[in-house]
Amino acid sequence: MSAFKPAIWPRKLRSQEWFGGNTRDNIYHRGWLKNQGHPHDLFDGRPVIGIMNTWSDLTPCNGHLRELAEKVKAGVWEAGGFPVEVPVFSASENTYRPTAMMYRNLAALAVEEAIRGQPIDGVVLLVGCDKTTPSLLMGAASVDLPTIMVSGGPMLNGYFRGERVGSGTHLWKFSEAVKAGEMTQDEFLEAEASMSRSTGTCNTMGTASTMASMMESLGMTLSGNAAIPAVDSRRRAMSQLTGRRIVQMVKDDLKPSDILTKAAFENAIRTNGAIGGSTNAVVHLLAIAGRIGVDLTLADWDRCGRDVPTVVNLMPSGEYLMEEFFYAGGLPVVLRMLGEAGKLNKDALTVSGGPIWDEVKDVRNWNDDVIRPVERALTQQGGIAVLKGNLAPKGCVLKPSAASPHLMQHRGRAVVFEDIDDYKAKINDENLDIDETCVMVMKYCGPKGYPGMAEVGNMGLPPKVLRKGITDMVRISDARMSGTAYGTVLLHTSPEAAVGGPLAVVRNGDMIEVDVANRRIHLDIPDEELQRRLAAWRPPVEPPASGYARMFHDHVEGADTGADFDFLKGCRGSAVGKDSH
Repeated sequence: MSAFKPAIWPRKLRSQEWFGGNTRDNIYHRGWLKNQGHPHDLFDGRPVIGIMNTWSDLTPCNGHLRELAEKVKAGVWEAGGFPVEVPVFSASENTYRPTAMMYRNLAALAVEEAIRGQPIDGVVLLVGCDKTTPSLLMGAASVDLPTIMVSGGPMLNGYFRGERVGSGTHLWKFSEAVKAGEMTQDEFLEAEASMSRSTGTCNTMGTASTMASMMESLGMTLSGNAAIPAVDSRRRAMSQLTGRRIVQMVKDDLKPSDILTKAAFENAIRTNGAIGGSTNAVVHLLAIAGRIGVDLTLADWDRCGRDVPTVVNLMPSGEYLMEEFFYAGGLPVVLRMLGEAGKLNKDALTVSGGPIWDEVKDVRNWNDDVIRPVERALTQQGGIAVLKGNLAPKGCVLKPSAASPHLMQHRGRAVVFEDIDDYKAKINDENLDIDETCVMVMKYCGPKGYPGMAEVGNMGLPPKVLRKGITDMVRISDARMSGTAYGTVLLHTSPEAAVGGPLAVVRNGDMIEVDVANRRIHLDIPDEELQRRLAAWRPPVEPPASGYARMFHDHVEGADTGADFDFLKGCRGSAVGKDSH
């Protein structure tokens, strides 16, 4: 890999198209901004840094990003730049309906146009809750101006009656315990207060912390960013250092296209396996790669992750939380372990301007129960498994580190739920014909089907099974699963049911075979019968009549390619139209 060559500085910056000179248009653009009290020499050619902030009162994970934005601004000022904070679309995982994933692409589109259409030379992306991280990088990658990210960080550990409580993970656990009669509703409400005891994202290795780790392993953040707790002073210090760094990146013209190479994505995939990361990372990295023009596929996920041990002992796969991960040394320790095992592309460039190996080669592991040596890994096959077969011709995914070993090879009778409403109507029925050997199947929860591909794939088990002490069953759907969830859950089944994929024609009583080791999923009916059912299939509902929901339905692609919009693929660059003023 050839070394990055910084651009010659000084040079005319993009923002000078707006601010440089004394034409009527230049004065128009400068003059209005001066009503904020900016002196004239701020417009003299110094880098204008856009701080894209996803703060929102309705995005609780990002509720502290205003404070971090001020630290970023301080760093930009110190380095000789001109910071401008820009509020951008913020979709919270826990408040947006029908699902935040439906708005990831809308957020990415809005961010892309906010960057391209304004006098910005470099970009700092302030992210946190699950979809804000991929959506902002997708948008920035489509413009390809110098970009760096800083995440809000995880919240502090939760504790309930002496037990660590992982946000999300224990929500599922306690909910199942209530249904099984092992916990009262009052106890559940008491536990609620312990789940979110500080600002920040989920404290498990859920999707938010997974995506923060993906950004660091891709080289898009300063080293160590992923694990610093939200309320730790070092998170604020890193924000200020990020502000300083982006100014130099603009001077060097170091862009996402220089960093987001195939080698970087391979590093991220292997990192995901090592940390026991969320299956949501699959659709997000595929979408980001599609924006920057890197050919990334599900086959790459399986190839790169197949032999990566899960060494990070965090919920939902393990027992600790993000605080302990940070104290143990955080993601740099994991990257060093991957490098020493020959599983890291050491020359991959980062926002530092140097190779990733230089960032991590000298770090130490301070707790080898939190970040375990390979011989004591949680599982030796931790990467996302991609299964294919007649039930999922384009693939489905499973997270081995969160699954039950005894179910990794399984044959069972299908119990079918036609959609999420059918599931909710039937799952608590004592007359439901189901036991722990069955395979739970849910349809019409993919990108088009829900719409938005909601996190409902980790279907709760029926109470009649839970009362037997059973905590896991094989579950299959075209939905997603929260990164905080666990179980032997096959997700993202492609093609999805809503476009006539084979999942749409599974019937109660069909036998389904799952063989993770051989990456096979099979609906055990004759091929002639499968083809007959597919030919007779018709969409169960009409698409939305209008609005964003209609645009989403008409243009979203399958989960196997990232569920992005078909018209947003590729990098469109930073050029803008002529000034009309």
